[in-house]
Amino acid sequence: MSANLKYLSLGILVFQTTSLVLTMRYSRTLKEEGPRYLSSTAVVVAEILKIMACILLVYKESQCSLRALNRILNDEILNKPMETIKLAIPSGIYTLQNNLLYVALSNLDAATYQVTYQLKILTTALFSVSMLSKKLGVYQWLSLVILMTGVAFVQWPSDSQELDSKELSAGSQFVGLMAVLTACFSSGFAGVYFEKILKETKQSVWIRNIQLGFFGSIFGLMGVYIYDGELVSKNGFFQGYNRLTWIVVALQALGGLVIAAVIKYADNILKGFATSLSIILSTLISYFWLQDFVPTSLKE
Repeated sequence: MSANLKYLSLGILVFQTTSLVLTMRYSRTLKEEGPRYLSSTAVVVAEILKIMACILLVYKESQCSLRALNRILNDEILNKPMETIKLAIPSGIYTLQNNLLYVALSNLDAATYQVTYQLKILTTALFSVSMLSKKLGVYQWLSLVILMTGVAFVQWPSDSQELDSKELSAGSQFVGLMAVLTACFSSGFAGVYFEKILKETKQSVWIRNIQLGFFGSIFGLMGVYIYDGELVSKNGFFQGYNRLTWIVVALQALGGLVIAAVIKYADNILKGFATSLSIILSTLISYFWLQDFVPTSLKE
């Protein structure tokens, strides 16, 4: 049963990652009248949706009993404050990572983002070795070296780079690259830290997600106030939201649930390699549908 859940969760993760990257990139480059939606508010809404989904899952596991649900939430969250506070660290890092994802996809095409973001496999492996005392085989280390080589080739300047830069809808490729690299390190550390907590305790993965979402919402609202407070007061919290925006938010919330399930039933390194499968899909759709990626001798 656990093996089936492992591969099912990995398959859903590949679908979710591909869909999220492409729809988010499209939503951030789509030209429409009026203000663009704020990425900081989208992160907060995604966290709230994740909390609601997890509460429903806990409710289902409690045989659809409100009394049992209330008892579980009290026993596992309110009555265990130290266990809950532990989740503040990865939650804050995940919130930063989610905001960086929007920054990166506002400045990079989907294919380049996807390939570069796979450096998180390297950071995850390094943190797994140092924090979880995992041992990697020769072929796993060789795979990581090949991964780094591939990322270096993707970022290598090409003759069409000036043309690609003009076609990008917002800002600088350097900003996008820095956002991705920072997200890689934050993703590696937070993922391994969360895996360590999940596998050292017997709490439900959905309870852990509720705790993550609670702190994530707080950190996210702080980000909204600090960076976009004036815009929110002027145009409202949901300014620029449309059907596509809600799809992006829903996919991001789904990602938090799927990643938690993958970490529970598999591990972070396997999660990273599974996510890499979405690069092929993202590249093809980015080239044929979004038309913001032009393959070169180094990027093909």
